[in-house]
Order: sequence, then structure tokens, then C-alpha cells
Amino acid sequence: MATQYGGYMGKVLKIDLTHRDVSEYPWTDGDRAMYLGAKIMAAKIIYDSVAPGTDGFAPENFLVVSTGPLSGTGAPSSSRFNVSAVSPLTGILASSNCGGPFGLSLKKAGYDALVVTGKSESPVWIEITETDVLFHDAADLWGKTTSATQEALGEDCEKIVIGPAGENLVRYAAVFSSDRTAGRAGMGAVMGAKNLKAVTARGNMDVPVHNREKMKKVYRGWVKLLKGHPLTGEALPKYGTGFLLRVMQKRGLLATHNFKFGQFKDFDNISGQTLAETRLIKNTGCPTCPIRCSRMVEVDGKKVKGPELETLGLLGSNIENGNLDAIIRWNIQLDELGMDTMTTGGVIAFAMELDEKGIWKTGIEFGKTENLSQVFEDIAYRRGIGDLLAEGTRRLSEKFGGTEFAIHAKGLELAAYEPRGAVGQGLGYATANRGGCHLNAGYMALIEGLGLAMDPYTTRSKAALTIMNQNLLEAVSACGCCLFPMFSFYPGWIISHPDHIVTKIVNGVLPYLGGGSNLLNMLPGKFSPIHLPGLPHTQALTAVTGMKVNVGVLKDIGERGFNIERMFNVKMGITAADDTLPKRLTDDPQIAGNPQSRVRLSEMKPAYYRIRGWTKDGKPGEKRKKRLGIGD
Repeated sequence: MATQYGGYMGKVLKIDLTHRDVSEYPWTDGDRAMYLGAKIMAAKIIYDSVAPGTDGFAPENFLVVSTGPLSGTGAPSSSRFNVSAVSPLTGILASSNCGGPFGLSLKKAGYDALVVTGKSESPVWIEITETDVLFHDAADLWGKTTSATQEALGEDCEKIVIGPAGENLVRYAAVFSSDRTAGRAGMGAVMGAKNLKAVTARGNMDVPVHNREKMKKVYRGWVKLLKGHPLTGEALPKYGTGFLLRVMQKRGLLATHNFKFGQFKDFDNISGQTLAETRLIKNTGCPTCPIRCSRMVEVDGKKVKGPELETLGLLGSNIENGNLDAIIRWNIQLDELGMDTMTTGGVIAFAMELDEKGIWKTGIEFGKTENLSQVFEDIAYRRGIGDLLAEGTRRLSEKFGGTEFAIHAKGLELAAYEPRGAVGQGLGYATANRGGCHLNAGYMALIEGLGLAMDPYTTRSKAALTIMNQNLLEAVSACGCCLFPMFSFYPGWIISHPDHIVTKIVNGVLPYLGGGSNLLNMLPGKFSPIHLPGLPHTQALTAVTGMKVNVGVLKDIGERGFNIERMFNVKMGITAADDTLPKRLTDDPQIAGNPQSRVRLSEMKPAYYRIRGWTKDGKPGEKRKKRLGIGD
């Protein structure tokens, strides 16, 4: 529907694959002001349209590919798009974010989002242009790897595609665009269940902007901020996301041996620094991003995409593997097959521990790497034991046992951050709407040791700070922006001087900021009508859209989005009992003799629900819903 705001194309395309029907999904300016775009927009569409109990593989499931208002305007690190659906892995709402140019091309074709429902009788791919939406037979593409599929679709468009894993309904199959991945929670399997092999988009339309001169001024300052920060201006460009691995090792945050430990003896063999010093050819990155955190590396005489931090940890330390070249090869193999490297690593680690304990003897063993390439292929094609591994950790534990060391939250395998070394991160994992996601969790590890150094074991203020971070990251994602630039929200000088007395004072004070954080979380956004230098998004949104956006407005949008996701998940059966972690993380101290080195959820969850305005059984309360304008 047409819009008065800049940053939007004013149309949401809806495609019913069953009837090959093309229409416009109604999305108003009121919706844009309330939900902004990207993952929050998708959550609202799914909340309104998908019935409780809908299976991730069902034709009635909605697949929503959505952009944000800053995408396509040249904003730093804004070449992102979101893919959301009911996850076939978790059975609840999930979103997966992706870099690369597809979202930009979708907007240039005239659409802010794509909504796909139904199921094609036979494999199909969809072509979207400014003037047409065309259905093409995909029989000749079915069975192809992700890169072969993209190559076959030509160079005059941008694409999202799936590989064999998506076609064979591996529950953690991913969606791929160029060399970027919407990796988590099985969005590729949703496409596969719909017989949708690919979508292409191309166009030449310009994204309208409310105040272009003001926008350019904000963007210049934003780039300067990012380039001047020690994390976004130095560490990420120099070493990529893998630079964090050394810090994680030091802080006891590095998932090792299926999260049994927080440190790995061969950690430096797989660190970002080692990758940069021994394999790096050049830095790459998404369009409009000044950080350039992606890696192009060399292995076996070939130039290939380098692995990110999560892949280094979950296919490295967590399976007791210190072979960097093996991780690089697996990263490419899994991309070609169309699988999430994170969940793959978590599933393999769980299978290794089952084998170690004699529960399920498969020959998949810690430190044994020579057979894993074959295992990955067997998963993608659901052959032999691969058919069971394709189901994910939670379903494996329900079949074989071992729930106490089945490392997932709500069915989604955890990221590489071991939460007993950062208990606020553990609370975030447990309460995150999509499950074991470090970002939807609020990324508290950044405050608890990766950037700042708040006491990682205290539960004081962790609920309030987790909520503040969750809401903020939700809102930033809804802008259409990458979350890495949020590192610059935290003072660079403090991060650069970890041993300075001022830094020690700041870290010592953080556990006592709960009251102030509670106030910010619980008060309506109108009480925070300010802009912050470390959060340029508010001024950027004001310049681009013409909306009056400040910190309070952005905070309310993030909170509204988090609650809409939760409300849908409640319809799907989620309760407070699901906001939990395996006993290994909640009951067993990571450090012998230190009972605080475990995730004490029982101490943090009541405060979390109270501050969120949720009931004791984890449902958003009527007062909070009314305040946010999302009451039934």
C-alpha cells in the first residue's frame, strides 16, 4: 500500500504457490510506524496470518522475506534482509538474517517484503522484476548445490536459493544469497517444503528519502564513528569475527567438548588472528559496509570464503578439533549443501558425546575429523545415520536420551558462547524467542567479558540489562541493519583500556545499574525523547523516513517486536517452562569449587518476567500489551 514515508517502496508482494496467485499483502503507514520493518514486520505478518499449531513444513506456513527502511539508502552496514517462518527445527517463530545484495534488489524491484505461502506441485523458482512476477519450472535446478544454482540463474539478478539439504527437508537447512547465509532455524527447509528452489529479483527503482542532505550528514558521522572504534574500526576489519575467539578462551566463554568446558587447549590454531596471519587473501564485505569483516582465504590452492567465529567455535573447539584447514573446507562444503554450520556443529558435538558415553555408537568421536565430510553429505541427503542427525539435537535427545547435555534452547542449538562464563548470556539464551541465539538473547557476553568486563557470574542487574539489549537489538535489526555496528554503542576508550582505573570503576558499577535500567525498560518511550551519539539509527530513521524517531521510540519498537514474537510463540504452546537450558549449564558449575559458575535461571527469570510485564507463566501481560498498542 502506498506510503507517505521515505525508506519504503510501499508494496508487500504476496505469492500463493498452491494456486500461483500473486497479490499485494496489506501493510499500512500505521504498520510501518509501529513495526518499522525486517524481522518485526515479519513477526507481525506471521502473528496475524498463521494459525496456532501450524507445522514448519505445512503449506499454510508463511515464509516472509523482509527489508528495513534503511536498506537501499546507503546507510552503513544496511545491506541486510530477514527471512522468517515457523521453524521446522523449533516449531515456533524463527527469523534468520542475511547480508548481501538480495534485499537491495527486492526493493529496487519495488517491494519492501515478500510473503510466500502454499506449496507448488512441482519444483519452481520465482522471478521478480519491476513489472512481472513469473513462475519457472525448477526441475533442472533441483539437486544442484547453492553455488551451481546461483550460477545457473545468471548474473543480471540477485537470488536466494537452497541446496540439497533444503530439498531433503533437513530441519536446519539454510537460505543462501551470493556467499551470505540466512543460516539459522531451517528457513531453507521451509523453502524446500514449498518446492521453492529459488527467488530472483532485479530492478532499477530508487528508494525514496525524506531528507537526503540530512541523511548524508548522518551517514558521514556514522562511518566516522565505526572507523574510529577499536572493535568496528580495527579488530573486525583486521581479523574478522574470529578475533573474539581468543577473548572467549581467556574468559571461559569458548564452547568446548559439547559445552562441557569453556576453554580449548588448541584454541589459537583456530583463532581469527591465526586465520588472518596464515590464510587470509583479502577482506570482503556486504555492500555499503565500511567494516569489511568477511574473509577470503586460501586452502588447497583455492580461494574461498573464510569461516566466521561461530563456525570456528562450533566446528572447532566444541568438537575438539584444532585443524583450521578442516574447518575452512567444511564451511564451504556445508554452504554448498545448504546447511547451517552452527546447528551442524551442535548436532555433531551431541552425537560425539552420545558415542563417548556408549549411548549411540556411530563412530562420530571428539577429535576425529576424517569421517565428518561424509557425515555432512549423509545429513544433506538423509542417508543412514544422516537421516537422524538431520532432525537436530532436541529430537536426537528425545530418541536416545542425554537431555541433560543436549545443548539447545527451545530446540535451537546454542551459539559458541559458553554461558556459564557469562550468566546474563545464559538468561538471554533461555528467553530468546527463536531459541539458542546469541543475538536474540541480547548478546550480554559483550558486556560480560568480550568488550566490557562486568562480573560474569553475578545475577545482579542481569535481567534488566538483558531486556534492554534484547529490545535494542530487535529495533536495530528492524531498521535493516547489521548488528555488528552496535559494538560502537559501547565506549571505545573503555574497551581499549581494560586495565585503567576508570575502566575498572565502570565495570564495577555495572551490576548496580539495574534500577536505572529497570526504569528505562518499564517506562513508555516518550520519557526518553533523546538521541545518543553511539546510536545513529534514530537520526538516520528520522532523515530517511520522515518519522520522528528518538531513543524512546526505537526502544518501544524493539519491545513491541519482542513481545509480538513471544505472543505468537505463546499461541504455539510456549510457556515459562520452555525458557530454560540443559542441566549441564544450569546445574553443573563450569569451574570446580565455584557454584556461581553456572546459569542460575531461577534467580533471574522472576525479575526478567516482572520487568518485561509478563505473567509468571511467561505470557505478555495485558497492561504491557496495551501500552505497546498490541492488545488483542
